[in-house]
Amino acid sequence: MSLEKSLLDWYNANRRHMPWREDPTPYHVYLSEIMLQQTQVDTVKAYYLRFLEKFPTIKALSKASEEEVLKLWEGLGYYSRGRNLYQSAKTIEKDFQGEIPSKKEDLLALPGVGAYTSKAVLAIAFHQKEIAVDGNLIRVYSRLEEKKEINADKMKSLCEAFLLKQLKNEDPSFFNQALMDLGELVCLPRGLPLCDRCPLKAYCQSNKNGTMLDYPPLKKTKEKKEESLTVYVLTYRGKIAIRQRKAKGLLASLYEFPWEPGKGSLKETREKLLHQGLVFKSLEPLGQSKHTFSHLILEMQGFQAELVQRPAIPNLLWVDQKDLISKYPIPTAFSFYKNKIIED
Repeated sequence: MSLEKSLLDWYNANRRHMPWREDPTPYHVYLSEIMLQQTQVDTVKAYYLRFLEKFPTIKALSKASEEEVLKLWEGLGYYSRGRNLYQSAKTIEKDFQGEIPSKKEDLLALPGVGAYTSKAVLAIAFHQKEIAVDGNLIRVYSRLEEKKEINADKMKSLCEAFLLKQLKNEDPSFFNQALMDLGELVCLPRGLPLCDRCPLKAYCQSNKNGTMLDYPPLKKTKEKKEESLTVYVLTYRGKIAIRQRKAKGLLASLYEFPWEPGKGSLKETREKLLHQGLVFKSLEPLGQSKHTFSHLILEMQGFQAELVQRPAIPNLLWVDQKDLISKYPIPTAFSFYKNKIIED
């Protein structure tokens, strides 16, 4: 039995069931692959279903506003994916009659679509002979062949060439998904892989030699930058102050509560707000919160100030609680303080 056949037999008996797999139209596959970029399957499932209910077609998505899309994306993180998805939908509706393109060069021209996503869509949705190589597949290949390579691009090329060579008779769609599941369920990244459950055990050099934990070599993780800030939840006559972030950079175009760098005591915060001309009848601490980005750790403290008069601060929007919940996309970094307001 070939490696390819062994893998697919295992997949047919053990595959993960996910909503986009049950109805793998090109749009469903494309949407899921964008959402799955740097995000775990279990997190994506609910967002995918909610998104599809609101935007069942590319046409429906293209007619939405960016703010609607980002609101549905709220909490999923990496918001540039939502913006890219929205812009891509407009391009697909205009240039491809609302159909996901089936040519690699067309897919790669869409915002947010790189080599991995384009190959995943071509293989899974269009059954083209492509291999979508990510860290999971590199780990599987590295162990199968006992292969180490310092250059990441070279390793990716070697992995792709090896797996393409194995793909001879089976559907590229199932072959790619089987490899994804193997990396997620069996050929695990930390600790011993579950070799006794692996359909490729007979083909694996590292299993034969007991060197599974040596492949691939562990990467050194970069230390995250740490920043502290103070979040102000300003309320006036039932309205809450928020502002929109800049159109570029971290959490671009999303909404947030006003904040300042650094932390201080309640007394120091009171004096600072008074110095800025804010007149309030109460100032209460809202607690500490921490949010971790891929490159940054935010240590936050929050205060709620009930104002006596509305301040003349530019760029502030005053919204009611209903709109805060349903209309304006607030990033997860600030959800701790949003939830505090909702609870109250």
